[in-house]
Amino acid sequence: MTLTLGGRGRDNDTAISWAGRTLTYAELDAAVEQWPHLLVHGARSHSVRSHSARSHDASALELPDALICVFAAARQGSAVRVEDPAARPERPAHTDPDAFLLVATSGSTGRPKPLARTVASWVDSFPEFTDISGIRPTDTVLITGPLHATMHLFAAVHALWLGACVTDDPSQATAVHAVPAVLRDVLRGMPHARVAVAAGTGLDDAAAQTISAQNASTQEIRLVEYYGSAELSLVAARVVGEHSSLRLLRDVDARTEDGYLFVRSPYAALGARGWFGVGDLAELNGSELLVRGRGDAAINVGGTTVIAEDVENILTALDGVRAAAAIGTPHAVLGETVSAVIELDGTRDLDLVRADARAIMAKEALPRRWTVVQQLPRTSNGKIARRALL
Repeated sequence: MTLTLGGRGRDNDTAISWAGRTLTYAELDAAVEQWPHLLVHGARSHSVRSHSARSHDASALELPDALICVFAAARQGSAVRVEDPAARPERPAHTDPDAFLLVATSGSTGRPKPLARTVASWVDSFPEFTDISGIRPTDTVLITGPLHATMHLFAAVHALWLGACVTDDPSQATAVHAVPAVLRDVLRGMPHARVAVAAGTGLDDAAAQTISAQNASTQEIRLVEYYGSAELSLVAARVVGEHSSLRLLRDVDARTEDGYLFVRSPYAALGARGWFGVGDLAELNGSELLVRGRGDAAINVGGTTVIAEDVENILTALDGVRAAAAIGTPHAVLGETVSAVIELDGTRDLDLVRADARAIMAKEALPRRWTVVQQLPRTSNGKIARRALL
């Protein structure tokens, strides 16, 4: 399967509506065909070509031009870099001849590392993702973050492959991809929302209930959660309300070793083929997957393993807490204890939040140190950058 633009037979339909610019599918196709000789926004061709004769660099381009560049690279059989211009990873001197997308990990667990993937490693998953998500060619898909965060790049490329419209306008969007914290906020400004896709971090029960409650008075919204990584793309997904657990995609295999998840997938980046260790703690029951969180976020409290994500999910569900991060703090006797860094929403003070936590949390998981901040550090795709708190 190759990466082509959807919208066949609908040349006058809008493909991209972004920052006041509109491209129909006919205009988008023409721009892709002429790239980089005729640019949508008048950029000079040498500014988007890398030193390699067969690669492009879309990293610093506005979204419409960046997506034109990506589809042009696929059409030309070239590679294209889509990286954070402010934090580019170090790459080997020679690119794999099968490489199409040159991207990077988010850096939420350390320095971003370079990745390269083929066209097929994404496109072959598009049909199954379309079935799971329910996104249609008639949808307008809201992109909620920069394209160098692969979740957003996947969302935009899938939308244009399908023939849908990509936008930055919540008031016009019918579908959206976002991390749960962003999803909760952005849906308030989406009166026509039909599909909400949560990814990037786990959709906890409190977030799912909040999203459902926000939209109870409007039309029914299909809430979809998927689990994946920059190295593996899609691994498992579920439709909230239809399935209680994530389910592995049809062609994806998984196993656990000492509680850690290993995945074998046709959608993996180059270099991540075979059994790839994700670094997450997980439980498997047939094709059903329960992800417990990052293994490097496991906190050993006196011999009891406390998962940071479990603590964060409990704290975030408390009244008055907008977001939370849990980290391990060295302790002379216990080895580690849990510390919490939280954002409050202004409705309750810290003493009340701590009292609620004491009433429901196991003593090993209960934070011994609490810090209130205005805003937790986050990666470009909205995930909490827990390492920045250490």
